[in-house]
Amino acid sequence: MSSYAKHLHSINAGHYKNTAACETEVMPVPDVVKIPLSQHIGKPCDPLVKKGDEVKVGQLIGDTDAFVSAPIHSSVSGTVTGIDKYRSANGGYDTRVVIETDKKQTPWEGIKKPEITDFKSFIKAVRDSGLAGMGGASFPAHVKFNPKNLDEVDTLIVNGAECEPFITSDHRTMLEAPQDVIDGALTIMKYMGMKQGFIGIEDNKQDAIAKLNKMLSEQNVANLKTFPLQAKYPKGAERVLIYEVTGRRVDAGMLPADAGVVVSNVSSVAFLGQYFRDGMPLIKRRVTVDGNAVAQPKNVMTLFGTSIRDLVNFCGGYKKPPKKIIMGGPMMGRSTISDEVSIIKNNNAILCFDAEQAYIPEETACINCGRCHAACPFNLAPMKFADAYKHKDVEALQELQIMQCMNCGSCSFVCPAHRPLAFMNNLAKGLVKEAGKK
Repeated sequence: MSSYAKHLHSINAGHYKNTAACETEVMPVPDVVKIPLSQHIGKPCDPLVKKGDEVKVGQLIGDTDAFVSAPIHSSVSGTVTGIDKYRSANGGYDTRVVIETDKKQTPWEGIKKPEITDFKSFIKAVRDSGLAGMGGASFPAHVKFNPKNLDEVDTLIVNGAECEPFITSDHRTMLEAPQDVIDGALTIMKYMGMKQGFIGIEDNKQDAIAKLNKMLSEQNVANLKTFPLQAKYPKGAERVLIYEVTGRRVDAGMLPADAGVVVSNVSSVAFLGQYFRDGMPLIKRRVTVDGNAVAQPKNVMTLFGTSIRDLVNFCGGYKKPPKKIIMGGPMMGRSTISDEVSIIKNNNAILCFDAEQAYIPEETACINCGRCHAACPFNLAPMKFADAYKHKDVEALQELQIMQCMNCGSCSFVCPAHRPLAFMNNLAKGLVKEAGKK
């Protein structure tokens, strides 16, 4: 059976969009920010400042000559008090720049609107902006927008689906900065030579669809349109979104550009709309703060390097002891061991759950009900993956197309035995990759 069903499967994971009507509040500058130098897929940046240096807002503080990387800029003005190591949410150790803020937010003198005249200067501007995917993947944008088959890429998809439960930061971006979304998308399309663009939005965000449709009509924009999506998880996953919008198939090992498409998160696109206008690099983002351990759930504009603790305190603090803190959504986000971890470029949400909301029932034996298979967007068989992984059967995993799994978590969500299927899928993919290296 094909790994793509005739119509991609989806699940009702619940929406819990508690903060959808919460206008973004701007958080005051914290006393201290701790800015990680690894905020993207690829090589971490090297520090360009040292202890005792004075820095300003938008000043470059980290960079590398690696192609797959993105520069890091100071989100504040103040004094560098140290360069230290810390354990990040992914379990490894990263370097960060610690800055004591002066609360003045003095802009760096080098801030200026980028000069874009052709594709080359467009790519340079995107890299200089420091943009890495703000939807969660944190892929450097200048790499994404510079595919080897540029002449074959004809479609931009702006990902405004926001299908994960709880998160509403992208929704608020579309409502509060719609012109930035439009400007960013049209500029990308212009310099990449794209014929058409779509803004994919789940149909539970009718206000955002209506606002963008009205503005696109008033501005006589013909080649960029909204594309309503069924409000079910995981419509916003890249490969699912491409299939839903264009009918084009992107298998494991392929890039969206191989199907003639570039997908970019709506907050990323909106940021570029702003950056192309004023030249201020990526130093802040809109974050949804929610969960029943938080006193006042909100959408917050916060500076990179702000600790989760400071962010939660801005939201009234904890009303219950947090049992689990997730950076991102409950389906594909990553738990962190401490609220001292800093907000970075791909943190669209911070969810703080108490013991009751974080409770996971004890795992029981598989009853072969097939719900995981029915829920998989690509018609895969997670229960068979688990058995093959248990027996370390690489050949079986390959035959079952384990690499097609995108770890959306749908299988784990629907499993009545509460088996950690998505986690086992990830381990199984690692087993296949290791076998391929031998």
